[in-house]
Amino acid sequence: MSSNLGSGRPDRRSEAREQALGLLYEASTKDIDPRVVADAQIVAVDSDVLSLVVGVSERGPEIDALIERFATGWTIQRMPAIDVLVLRLAIYELLARPDVPTAVVLDEAVELAKTFSTDDSGRFVNGVLAAIAKDPQVRGQ
Repeated sequence: MSSNLGSGRPDRRSEAREQALGLLYEASTKDIDPRVVADAQIVAVDSDVLSLVVGVSERGPEIDALIERFATGWTIQRMPAIDVLVLRLAIYELLARPDVPTAVVLDEAVELAKTFSTDDSGRFVNGVLAAIAKDPQVRGQ
C-alpha cells in the first residue's frame, strides 16, 4: 500500500495513515494483534505509524462502539474490511488527536477509502465520520 494519496508532495502524516492502514489490514487478515505485525516488520515502523496502530488497537472496543452507533443500518461484520479499518483509524484520530483538524481526518479517511476500497466507500466513510465528528463527546466540543 503505497500510493501517496493525492498528486501533491507526500505528507508525513498521510504516509503514516496509509502505512498504519496496511499494518491494521495485515493484522485483521491474520487475526493477530496489530502490534505483533508492527514488531515483525523488517524495517522498524515509524513512531507516527506505531502510534496510530497502537492507539487503534488499545481503543478498539470504544471505537467499534462508535461505528456501531453511527453506521445506521450496518454492522461491522457487513462492512468491507478496509472501510472498517479506515473508520477505526479516523475515529482514533478524532478521539485522541485534537491537534489534527476534523476536516483533515475526514478528508484523509475518505481518500484512503476511495483508494483502497469499493466505489461507494468514500461516501459511506464520510457519512459515518461526519456524524461521529458532530457528537460533542467525541471531540470535546
